Amino acid sequence: MDIIITIIYIVLFIIMMIFVFSIAMLKPFMSKKEMVLILAVGFFIGALGGAFFLSPIYSDVPEVATAIEKVIPGNQEVLYLDVSSATDINKLRSDLSQINGFQSLEEIGITIPLWSFNDREYSYFNKTVPNIDSHFQNYSINKTAGTIHISLNNYSSSSALKSFADWYKLVYGGSINYAQVHLKLVISSSSYDKVKAQLLDKGIVASNVEGSVQNSIDNSNSSMISNTQFVAICGGIGLLVAILGLFFESFVVGRRRFHRFLKRKRKY
Repeated sequence: MDIIITIIYIVLFIIMMIFVFSIAMLKPFMSKKEMVLILAVGFFIGALGGAFFLSPIYSDVPEVATAIEKVIPGNQEVLYLDVSSATDINKLRSDLSQINGFQSLEEIGITIPLWSFNDREYSYFNKTVPNIDSHFQNYSINKTAGTIHISLNNYSSSSALKSFADWYKLVYGGSINYAQVHLKLVISSSSYDKVKAQLLDKGIVASNVEGSVQNSIDNSNSSMISNTQFVAICGGIGLLVAILGLFFESFVVGRRRFHRFLKRKRKY
């Protein structure tokens, strides 16, 4: 939200509270029933002002918190991406590297979908996968989903897929045309918005994000109350202002009497 609009909304809420306070100060001309009505009106106006003016500002708290994190030098974000093996990763890396703040794009794994394995097939793939390619030492097999995940260490996904596809064709006579490639993208926090927009243009959404900005978002969301609770608190503020208005004159009179008492006590 624009800073000017934010200031206007806060000022409007304050004006509403001044209005409640002014009405409540008419206590000498009210009956007890009317005083209860003023308290109800104070709560209602506070809740109304909170819903229309303060709630939009409160909703922007995570955005404000992330904006601060983005300008702190040295902060970085790690985005984990899942893309199709048909994606030109070299071009993706080249495009992202044009953005100021890009640090690295690494291929960290590949997942090959097959079929739901029975016990014999599961045991067979467990024994066979590390022998297909010397780079296939860190792997996992999901028996139910029928997928094989291979971690890549300084090895391209295209080479890994080719090795597996060649073996599969030799053994099963079929072809492997698709796999999911897992990427690790490291950027500075200041370039997070630009990189996110670039990825969206390519139809890519990060499966997971780690870093200062994401931590700020998570912390803000976990500590924030719901809009309903926030509006209720604003209503409570309106009620408190109404109470202050009702008893303001009594407070002022009591304060004056207290000061007079202190002066008299000093004289004696």
